[in-house]
Amino acid sequence: MPNLYRLIRPLLFCLDAERAHNLGFWTGALAQRLPLPDPELAPTLTADAFGLRFPSPLGLAAGLDKGAELLPFWKSLGFGHVEIGTITPRPQPGNPRPRLFRLPSEGMILNRMGFNSEGAEVVAGRLKGRPSGLIVGGNLGKNKATPEENALDDYAVAYRLIAPQVDYIALNVSSPNTPGLRKLQAPAALKPLLSGMLELRKEMGLEAQPLLLKLAPDLAFEELDAIVEVAVSSGISGLIATNTTLDRSIVSLENHQKVEAWGPGGLSGKGLAAKARAVRLRLLQALKGRLPLVACGGLGSGEDVAQALADGAALAQIYTALIFEGPGLVRRIHQELLHLRSRSQP
Repeated sequence: MPNLYRLIRPLLFCLDAERAHNLGFWTGALAQRLPLPDPELAPTLTADAFGLRFPSPLGLAAGLDKGAELLPFWKSLGFGHVEIGTITPRPQPGNPRPRLFRLPSEGMILNRMGFNSEGAEVVAGRLKGRPSGLIVGGNLGKNKATPEENALDDYAVAYRLIAPQVDYIALNVSSPNTPGLRKLQAPAALKPLLSGMLELRKEMGLEAQPLLLKLAPDLAFEELDAIVEVAVSSGISGLIATNTTLDRSIVSLENHQKVEAWGPGGLSGKGLAAKARAVRLRLLQALKGRLPLVACGGLGSGEDVAQALADGAALAQIYTALIFEGPGLVRRIHQELLHLRSRSQP
């Protein structure tokens, strides 16, 4: 699988990034029509978080499989969990194309997809046929046309449809591509949002289902500290850090002009690693073990994942590295994790 991807990647990268993405999904859908092998994961990879047992600490981050289309395929690769979405309550096309750009020389992607979504009803219907043995999270967002002050209504509509079909829910208040969305991270907006979602969770009898919050990497440390206190006092289950960044300084000077010409959007990939880790370390310091944290942003190797877990993260997620390295990356990360753990044992 890794060698095959290395062979076809130059052809894929000749295509517009979104066309290549669509072709990849078409190929994955064909593969799912065949019997797919169950992954053979070492028992020592098991991780516990949020009251759930994960077959591996490595998961697929939200943004790649927005509509839960390839869950059997992701399971066969060996992911411990898959976070689908972001799912909006009502269908919306997202931002105009082009809206997805690759920077192969730096292992980074710029996207301004804008929550393109089939809508919660369609995705919920597809989830009814989800494969067993795979932990699935649902990442929820608001529609672009919905004002921030009415965001709770949107999250609630999507939650009612998606929550009964998944193992955990993540609230996305940190995408840079929906106007005003990041304002929901401010404590004054965040408190009523979390309170309302927890009340809905209780009303639906889903108190045991984890409710997580996904944060941006572009917040000041003082803002992160305030968010931690709101999150802990609210009673939610944990945090995911981080989403994509608006910070163009993570791009080399050589490519800065090219990226600026692409226009607005969030950057992900290798260049985000240091910034995302700094944010996670600050969050972990402020959390003091009161809530678990999922590491996301700039991770692309077993060493990266091992470092995130050693820092104190409960789980880790990848996305951009998978685009550049291919499906074999999941197995390589697991092998590297096992090797690193065996070396650390006396």
